[in-house]
Amino acid sequence: MSHATVNLKGKVALITGSSRGIGKAIATRLAEHGANLVLAARTQGPLDETVKHLKDKYGIDAIGVPCDVAKLDNLQNLVAKAKEKFKQIDILVNVAGVSSQHPFHEQPIEDFEMLAHINYLGYVRLIRLVIPDMVARKDGHLINVVSGSTLVDPIPRGFLAYSSLKMGLRAFLKGLFWEMREYNIKVTSLLPGVVNSDLTDHLKHVATEQRDRLMNPADVADMVSFALSAPANANPLELAVINQLTTWTKPIIDYKQTQAK
Repeated sequence: MSHATVNLKGKVALITGSSRGIGKAIATRLAEHGANLVLAARTQGPLDETVKHLKDKYGIDAIGVPCDVAKLDNLQNLVAKAKEKFKQIDILVNVAGVSSQHPFHEQPIEDFEMLAHINYLGYVRLIRLVIPDMVARKDGHLINVVSGSTLVDPIPRGFLAYSSLKMGLRAFLKGLFWEMREYNIKVTSLLPGVVNSDLTDHLKHVATEQRDRLMNPADVADMVSFALSAPANANPLELAVINQLTTWTKPIIDYKQTQAK
C-alpha cells in the first residue's frame, strides 16, 4: 500500500520509546501521514532532536515528554501533558520496551520486576490512562508493539521471562478488543520478528552479513500504516511480519547476551 493512503491530519498520536529505533520510525511515519505527535522517551536530548526534526521536516506540531514507562507517575504526567497541549489523544502507540535474554537459571532475579514494569505494566497502565476519553468519544486506536516470539510454542530458549510477559500482554490486548469494539475503539497488536534496532544492538557478536537479515524499523512502521489504513468497519487485530531468513536462535540471538541497562 502507498503511505499516502493514510491521512492523519488533525489527529494526535502519542508514541512511547519514540526517540530511536522502532519508535522513531513509527513517529516519522505518522508525521508523514500528517499527525501531530506527543513523543515520549527516557532521554531528553534525543527526544528534543526528534521533535525538532519532525516539526521542521513535516510541518506538524509535536512535543516531547521525558517518561520512564515503568513509573506510574511518569505515565500520568505524560497523558496530562498530551491533553494540556492537544486536548485529546486519538492514537496511542506503545513501543517502549527492554530486552533481557538468559537461560532461566542464570536470569538476574531483579530483571523480572524490570521487565514486568516496562514491557507489561507500561503498556497496560498507559492504555488505562488514555482509554476513558476514547470511550467517551467512541473513537480511538490503540497500537501495541508486542513480539513475534509470542508466535513460537514453546517460547524460544533464553526468552522465558521476556516472552511470557509479552504473551500475557498479547492475551490482554485480544481481550481488550472485545471490550472496546462496542465503543468504536480499535486495538491492534504488532508481532514483529527480530528488528535491527537499539533492542538488538547489544548482540555485538552478530556478523554484518547476519545483521543484514534483520528487519528494518521501517518494516514495523509499515505495519502501523497498514493498521491505520483499514476502513472503519475493519480492525486489524494482530499483524505479524516475521524474518524470512532468520531463526530465533544463534547466530542472531545468543541467549547469554543481555541488554546493558
